[in-house]
Amino acid sequence: MSARARTGNAAKNILDGIRIVDFTHMVAGPLSTMILADMGADVIKVEPPDGETSRHLGDVVFGDQTDYFLSLNRNKRSIVLDLKSEEGLQAAKALIATSDIVVENFRAGKAEKMGLGYKAMASQNPALIYCSVNGFGSKSRFRDKPALDPIIQALSGLMNLTGTPETGPLKTGFLIGDFVPPLFATIGLLAALYERQISGKGQFLDVAMLDSLVFTMIPRETRFLANGIPPRLVGNGHNQLAPANTYYTSDARQIVVFCHTPKYWHMLARMLDREDLMEDVRFVSNAARVANKAVLDEILEAEFLRKPLSHWLGLIDRDGVTAGPVRTLEEVFGDEEVQQNMLASVSRSGVGHAKVLRTPIGFGRTPLQIHSAPPMLGEHTEEILMELKARRLLPHDERSRSKEDDDE
Repeated sequence: MSARARTGNAAKNILDGIRIVDFTHMVAGPLSTMILADMGADVIKVEPPDGETSRHLGDVVFGDQTDYFLSLNRNKRSIVLDLKSEEGLQAAKALIATSDIVVENFRAGKAEKMGLGYKAMASQNPALIYCSVNGFGSKSRFRDKPALDPIIQALSGLMNLTGTPETGPLKTGFLIGDFVPPLFATIGLLAALYERQISGKGQFLDVAMLDSLVFTMIPRETRFLANGIPPRLVGNGHNQLAPANTYYTSDARQIVVFCHTPKYWHMLARMLDREDLMEDVRFVSNAARVANKAVLDEILEAEFLRKPLSHWLGLIDRDGVTAGPVRTLEEVFGDEEVQQNMLASVSRSGVGHAKVLRTPIGFGRTPLQIHSAPPMLGEHTEEILMELKARRLLPHDERSRSKEDDDE
């Protein structure tokens, strides 16, 4: 039963009763549906007979599952449907008819060609909320072009905010082009669910990777649109603030400093026993420090090189300076708070346990749940088809061939 029909007792989980049909693959779509699954939605992952792309990408780390798939598909049920067959399409349509949300990241026009687009599905289910996570937007002139994270980072201009004059533009070290769009998709889907309680109607959501990354330029774009001057490539530095950079310590570690107000600049100078810098005409204001950034960076680097990282961290904690260590992954995941707040374990019989990251939202009354490992390919095919047959949405002789069926 969907949440729109449920009344009475409060939900055990935030999205109890919400059913989502997930046609997505790789990262941008599955991340959104995983967050919603953590909130309690029944997410049904529709996969082709050979599995979605991320099952075959990356290192195998959990049974036959890759790191990509393990990271993005917990709490979901998997059904194998051959959408090139009439039986598979009919099963998909039956699923959508009983669901609250569809999320897809097909190439432009593919859903419509299969008869699974929003207009066709909404005619059968007017309360349906349908989200397309795509590269450029459903009406873009680029809608038919492939969209992958590095391509979107390049096209969005984001790479021209990262790097140094020596390196030239650089992409980020994580999949920001795949990571930000599903967050917007999740926000949009939750808002659409709320609006549906008022109107009783669903709607179409269009989330473009390009638009999402352009949005991440805030507030850099405002300055550019006002004066036409693009930001310089400054590496770990800042175009408008100083000091703001990373500096080496005597044990070859790095520390990041970010003094965004005069107060914190003065605190840093005092911590370093360099009160003289506060009176130096080259550094008396932020504008002066930015103009003389290269000189200031040399001075600060020399100061931090006098002692090891541990020494400086003690002073930073003592004085409240806005600075911190550049940590290794070993240090991050060895941190007790990170382990407690962000790490969870999933398990599967015959495979063992694997660590995954929690969705970083702490609800006081309805905490998010991680209740199952990512599904095996087609693990729930028969179960889901039987549910549809029980509701007379499929004839009892309807079959959707799973990979196991094909092997028989």
